[in-house]
Amino acid sequence: MMVPASAGRSPPGQCAACRRQSDQLRKVLALVFAVTVMAGASAAYAVQPDEIMADPVKEARARELSRELRCMVCQNQSIDDSEAPLARDLRLLVRERLAAGDSDAQMIDFLVARYGEFVLLKPR
Repeated sequence: MMVPASAGRSPPGQCAACRRQSDQLRKVLALVFAVTVMAGASAAYAVQPDEIMADPVKEARARELSRELRCMVCQNQSIDDSEAPLARDLRLLVRERLAAGDSDAQMIDFLVARYGEFVLLKPR
């Protein structure tokens, strides 16, 4: 016995109760999605507003360098992603040295001399 392709589907003229239930389900799913997106977005930005440099070019350099440096506490996160106090200290140090005129290579060399190659997420 063959089952028609339309079996199990609601007819085009759904009852009002079914439409309300469907609308409620859509609203709940939209809310769950929005909460999930907001939770993920807040966790993705460990850099605090008071850390951000006024010069957007230097800030971009600081963010790029911070993505390459390992948080020595978390060990599996960059200092850009980590919320550990040490990661914040390192982000501030990167920004201080960039503001003082260090090149990216000088900054990396300074941190490698201080913490060893392990501070680099991608070893040389």
